[in-house]
Amino acid sequence: MTTRVGTVVMAVLLALYLVFAIYYATVLFGTGDGIAISMGAGLLLLALAGGGFIAAEIVFGIRAETLARRLEEEGGLPEEQLPVGASGRVERAAAEEVFPRYRAAVEATPDDWRAWFRLALAYDTAGDRRRARWATRTAIRLERGGTPDVRL
Repeated sequence: MTTRVGTVVMAVLLALYLVFAIYYATVLFGTGDGIAISMGAGLLLLALAGGGFIAAEIVFGIRAETLARRLEEEGGLPEEQLPVGASGRVERAAAEEVFPRYRAAVEATPDDWRAWFRLALAYDTAGDRRRARWATRTAIRLERGGTPDVRL
């Protein structure tokens, strides 16, 4: 839930930034000065790039959440009860113990989005966010009819 709130806050802040960026870019364009026009164009490009990145992250989040909900409805989510430390996070050693099983499942069925999504959850539990996002993207691509990214 906190991720969703953070995403909404970032999207609102970006929208506010876009409004100001467009306003100031038009002010700079109106000066007729070449340097000011260039600065206005740069301001617009940065704002549009930021908007594109936020939009891509929102789409990624929605698709990942859809897969998680679908896997939960099918009863396919991992059911291990891993020990939790004082911080509330799963103990990394325990997460790394169950990880090989999910990796083996992906190696056995590389075209199965469910196996990839469970692997993504294992990566996330182990604290490897970069690989968790990569495995989630692979699961999304497979669920949508694409091909797997075979580098494990």
